[in-house]
Amino acid sequence: MPVVFRHNGIRFLFYSNEGNPREPLHIHAQRGECLAKIWLHPTPSIADSFGFSPAEMRLIIGQVSLHAPEIERSWNEHFG
Repeated sequence: MPVVFRHNGIRFLFYSNEGNPREPLHIHAQRGECLAKIWLHPTPSIADSFGFSPAEMRLIIGQVSLHAPEIERSWNEHFG
């Protein structure tokens, strides 16, 4: 479960098994029991969200947008 970065206690990570066939580029955000999945393309958008408030999801989308190049690079390095 590679953690790409952290922000305000939220971990932004991949799961090592992202489906077969692998799902398109995305990242998970997790804090405690709260979990969200964000697609990166064509623009960052929410796939699923459980436990995060709308304000927290706006923050998460903003962080994913800001870190998109790093996320994509990490995804390609991890999944080859």
